[in-house]
Amino acid sequence: MSVPPALPAALLDELRAVFSERCSTAQAVREQHGRDESVFDVPPPQAVVFARSEAEVARAVALCAAHRVPVIPYGAGSSLEGHLLAVRGGVSLDVSRMARILRIDAEDLTATVEPGVTRKQLNEALRHEGLFFPIDPGADASLGGMAATRASGTNAVRYGTMRENVLGLRFVSANGDVVRTGSRAKKSSAGYDLTRLLVGSEGTLGVITELTVKVHPLPEAVSAAVCFFPGIDAAVRTAMQVIQLGVPIARCELLDTNAVKAVNAHDKLGLKEAPMLLMEFHGSEAGVAEQAATVQAVADEHGGEAFEWATTPEARTRLWTARHHAYLSGLQMRPGCRAVTTDTCVPISRLAENINASIDEVEAAGLPYFVVGHVGDGNFHMAYLLDPARPDELATAERLSAQMVARAIRLEGTCTGEHGIGLHKQGFLRDEAGNEAIAVMRALKTAMDPLGILNPGKIFTGPGPGD
Repeated sequence: MSVPPALPAALLDELRAVFSERCSTAQAVREQHGRDESVFDVPPPQAVVFARSEAEVARAVALCAAHRVPVIPYGAGSSLEGHLLAVRGGVSLDVSRMARILRIDAEDLTATVEPGVTRKQLNEALRHEGLFFPIDPGADASLGGMAATRASGTNAVRYGTMRENVLGLRFVSANGDVVRTGSRAKKSSAGYDLTRLLVGSEGTLGVITELTVKVHPLPEAVSAAVCFFPGIDAAVRTAMQVIQLGVPIARCELLDTNAVKAVNAHDKLGLKEAPMLLMEFHGSEAGVAEQAATVQAVADEHGGEAFEWATTPEARTRLWTARHHAYLSGLQMRPGCRAVTTDTCVPISRLAENINASIDEVEAAGLPYFVVGHVGDGNFHMAYLLDPARPDELATAERLSAQMVARAIRLEGTCTGEHGIGLHKQGFLRDEAGNEAIAVMRALKTAMDPLGILNPGKIFTGPGPGD
């Protein structure tokens, strides 16, 4: 990776004139904004700017455009595929201080927020209105970052992903203009769908400054359950059958034996150490009871046992907190390790095939691992645990990841269900979408960012606009 040119002194002076102490070149601040949860080691951005308003975002982008300097949007820093890394140098534009909830419309079931608002902050505000925002990727990610990566998570099987739950946006374009997309209406046939174009664009087409999202009524009744299985195959086939029967299950999460051991050690749960489904049901009292009875009967057919209920908020929170801790818990299985974490999504009928083959491959390679998955929608995550001092282990993990992703594409799935492309899956995007689709995507990028300053080096392999 080539060393980027130095930041122009004139640009730095202009940024400091506008942002004062909120423009930083301190090493610690730059390093904080030059790391995510991926294994990539990339030099940090050359400066970090903390914006507090849409006007400040527009000013920062316009100044960088005038000097042809890259701008990398930054939210909570929880991405997994190198999205926020300054691979071509430039300015990290931190919008985490843009954290106002601008509007809650309980009657219309919408909320409008700035991009730095996190999902927990929004849900705390919504709780007092009897509402909630369902997208839950695990980390307390920012809404702007969740939209940029088209995040989903544990509730997606019932409530959909960010794609379905973002109604409209405001974003700053590559030349510093503010663009508004969508509205608070539930549907529209007015022109190109720019909202969906920005959702999932990973900061390469614009910097999101405001979002209007769907919110949902808190369900009358909520119940969670865990069930243990003799093997991964039985657990996955239970989830498949539940979905195929049309049960409106809200969450259906898989933890393999290694993941269960990890959360037991981390959260002192005492769960049976076997492949486990963690499920949640939303609805009326009668509806939840009916859903749960159906699922328990299906689980029994596949050898499920030790079906346990968690109906109190405290018990449910304990279980779901452990699930959300699964990644950090898994890292503690091998102290000092780093994880190559990848995800795929396939048609649910092919999910067992993909998971079982992936497990067979990693066990044959002898690399420590764990599996978690949103199996209700065909999505799962494999984390390979490696010694950062051993390049051979990184090479093995990348080989296994490539095999898993290639298989998902062969099974008519996708190389990523929710992580995004970033740096890690650029080659797989070409395998999945084809050269013709990539050409269309590149044309859109060139039209919207002709200088190539918005998060360059992401999504596409090779040179891009401005190179």
